[in-house]
Amino acid sequence: MIAFIRTAGIAPGKNASMLAFSKEIVGYIKEAYKLDVEVLLPVGGNPQRIGWTTRHKDLAAYDEINLKFIGDQKYWEIVNKYVDCFMPGTVHDEIWRTL
Repeated sequence: MIAFIRTAGIAPGKNASMLAFSKEIVGYIKEAYKLDVEVLLPVGGNPQRIGWTTRHKDLAAYDEINLKFIGDQKYWEIVNKYVDCFMPGTVHDEIWRTL
C-alpha cells in the first residue's frame, strides 16, 4: 500500500479559505475519481499548515491517478481559485510505503 501525503503552509488570514478549498477539492476528487482524501491539521508545531493524504494499492495506481490530476482542467480550476491561500514554496509531497 502506498500513502501519498501533501502538506502546505497556510497564508496569513487564509485559514477559513483553506478549509473551504479542502472541502471543495476533496468533494471533487471523491466524486470524479472515487478516491478518499483525508484532511490533516497539526496538533503541535507550526499551526499554519494543512495536509492531505490518500492511499493507493501500489505505485502504479498512484501514478495513474496523478497523471489524471495533471490533465484535469476542473481540478486545476479549483486549485487556482484558492492559490492565494497557500504560502509560496511550502507545498511538500511525500510518498510512503505502508507495512
